[in-house]
Amino acid sequence: MNARLLLFWGLTGTWLSVFAQTPFEIDDAVEERNFMPYELTYFVDPDDKLTFIEVSSVEFSNRFKTHANYQNIDFKTNAAYWIRLPIHHTTHSHKTWLLEFYDQTIDHIEAYIPQNDGAYHIVNMGDQHPFANRLFLHKNFEIQLEMQRDTVMVYYFKVRSHEFADIRIALRSVNRFVYYALNEYFLFGTFYGMILIISLYNFLVYLAMREIKNIFYICYILSVAGYAMSMDGIGFQYLWPGHPEWNNYAVGVFLYSLIIWALIFTRKFLSTRANAPTLDRALKWMIIVRTAVFITELFFFPQFLTYRNLEIIPLSLIFYTAITVWRSGYKPARFFVIAYGILFTGFFMRMLVYFNVLPFTTITHYSLHFSFVLEMLFLTFALGDRIRILKDMRDRALRRIIHQHELNMQLKDKVNRELEEKVQERTLELDHKNRELEETNQKLVQHADKINKINSMLDLDNWKLKSSIKEVLKERLQEKTMDYAQFKTLYPDNLACFRFLENLKWENGFVCKKCSNEKFFKGATKFARRCSRCGYNESITAFTIFQGIKFPIEKAFYIAYLTVTGKRESTLEALAQKLDLGTNTVWAFKTKVNARINELEKRHKRPLLSRWEEVILDVPNIAHHEPRQLQTIDKPA
Repeated sequence: MNARLLLFWGLTGTWLSVFAQTPFEIDDAVEERNFMPYELTYFVDPDDKLTFIEVSSVEFSNRFKTHANYQNIDFKTNAAYWIRLPIHHTTHSHKTWLLEFYDQTIDHIEAYIPQNDGAYHIVNMGDQHPFANRLFLHKNFEIQLEMQRDTVMVYYFKVRSHEFADIRIALRSVNRFVYYALNEYFLFGTFYGMILIISLYNFLVYLAMREIKNIFYICYILSVAGYAMSMDGIGFQYLWPGHPEWNNYAVGVFLYSLIIWALIFTRKFLSTRANAPTLDRALKWMIIVRTAVFITELFFFPQFLTYRNLEIIPLSLIFYTAITVWRSGYKPARFFVIAYGILFTGFFMRMLVYFNVLPFTTITHYSLHFSFVLEMLFLTFALGDRIRILKDMRDRALRRIIHQHELNMQLKDKVNRELEEKVQERTLELDHKNRELEETNQKLVQHADKINKINSMLDLDNWKLKSSIKEVLKERLQEKTMDYAQFKTLYPDNLACFRFLENLKWENGFVCKKCSNEKFFKGATKFARRCSRCGYNESITAFTIFQGIKFPIEKAFYIAYLTVTGKRESTLEALAQKLDLGTNTVWAFKTKVNARINELEKRHKRPLLSRWEEVILDVPNIAHHEPRQLQTIDKPA
C-alpha cells in the first residue's frame, strides 16, 4: 500500500532532530553497510499508540536512543519499534542505493521515506501483506533511496511483529544487492535441489527395497525443506504469495512435522523396539507429547507455534538414542550419530547467535541450513551403509549355506555308500528270511484250514446252545419267572426293543393311519416310516404304550413286563433304584400300564392272561391285529 504523508517542517527542526545522531555518509567506495540493532537509534512504543507525527516531532527527538547492550532476547513482541536512520545523500554518487531488512518474518514494517519537498512517502511491508505489493519482488524487504540533492534525509521505520524480529538494516548499492541476491538464490536452489534429488533417490530405493523407512525419511527431509522455506521467505515468494496469513502458521506446522517424522524415522531406522526398548517407549511418548503441544498451540496459543528452543529436547533424545544403539553394537547407527550430531550443532549455533554469544555472520546465520545439508547427506550414507551391511550379512549367510550344502552333499554320498552296502547285506538276509517265511506260511495255511473246520463246528454248537438258551428264556418269560438280568438278555438295548416293536407293528405290512396307503419310505427318525402319498411320518413308538416316554425304552419294557405278569420282585423304590430311575417315573409308567390292562379286560370282557405284548399296541392296532396271534421277536439284538 502506497500513500503520501505531507509534513511541513522547518530546516531548523530537521537539524535539531538529527543533532544527537551522526548521519551516515554515502560513499561509492563502500558497497555495503550493516546497521546492527545496538547501533540503531530507536524508541519502543509498547502499546503501539504513537503516530508518526508525534514520533517525528522536534519535542520527541530526544527520546530516540541507541542501546549498546541490546540483545535479541530483549525484543518485545507486539510492541512498535520506531527506528530513526539519518543518511547523507549526495548527488556525486554514481550508484543506486537500497535499504534492506534481512528478517523475512517481520509482520509489519511501515517505512517513512523522505521526499525532496519535505513530505514523507509511506511504504507498507511485512509478511502480513501480499508478496506482490513489495517494491522489489525479493524475499527480503527493500526500499530505494533517491539521490537528487545533497542533504541529510531522515528515514523512519515502524517495526512490529508477534514473534522475535531481527531489526538489522543494510545499506547497499544495487550492484552489491544483485551480486548478493544471485548468490543467495543460487545457494537456495542448490539446497532445495539437493533435498529434491535425495527425496527422489530414496523413493527409487523404496521401490527397489520396499522398506517403509525410506518413505519416513522422504517425509522428514520434505518437512526440513518446508521449515527452511518458511524461515527464509522462499516459501512465501514461490508457494503461497497470495496468502500472507499462512506465514503465522507455516514455521510451526513444518517444525512440528520435522520433529515428528524425525522421531518416527529414528524408531524405524535404529530398530529401537529390539535394540533399546526403554528408549523406544520414550520416543513414543515424545511423539504423543509433541503432538499434544502442537494441537494446544495451534488452537489456543498460536503465538507459541514458532518457539523453537524447546525442540532441543526431542533432538537430544534422538541423539542420545542413536549413541546408545550404536554403543550396543548396531553398526548402521554410526552415520546416524554423525548426522544428528551435526544437526544438533547447527541448532546450538543458532541459539548462540540468538543470545548474542556468537557474532552474526553469513556462516552463523545459515548454520542451520548447512547442518541440514550435511545431516541429509550423512543420513543418506546411513541408509546406504545399512543396505551394504545387510548385503554383507546376506552374502556371508549365503556362503555359509553353500559350505553347509557341500558338507551335506559329502555326508549324503557317504551315507548313500554305507546304505548301499547295508542294503545288499539286508537283501541277502531278506531273501533267506523270505524263503523261511514261505515255508512257515505253507504250514500256517494248513493249520488255518484245520482251525477253520474246528471253528465251524464250534459255531454250530454255539448257535445250538444260544437257541436253547433263548427258548428257555422265552418259556420263562411266558411262565413269568424271568428276572431283570435274564430279561436284558432278550432285550439288552433300545435297538432290540425297536426291532421288536417294528415286527409287532408292521409284520403284516405298513398301513398309513391317515390315508390307509400301504407304500412308504424311511422316516425322519430311526425305524420310522413315512407315507409315500400324504407324507405322514409315523415313529416306531407311535400308537404304543411307550409313546412319549422320557427314559430308556428297554427299562420301560421291563416295567411293562413286571406289571403285566404281576410279578413283584421288590418294592417300588427298590425297582426304581435297580433301573436307576425316579420313583415317580416308575410309578407313573406302571399306572399307565395298569390303566391299559384294565381297558383291555373291559373291552374283551375277560382277564388278560400272559400276553404282555397285547398291552403294547394301541386300540386300533389291536383291533387290526386281533385275527392273528401276537408273537415275540425270535432274534433280539
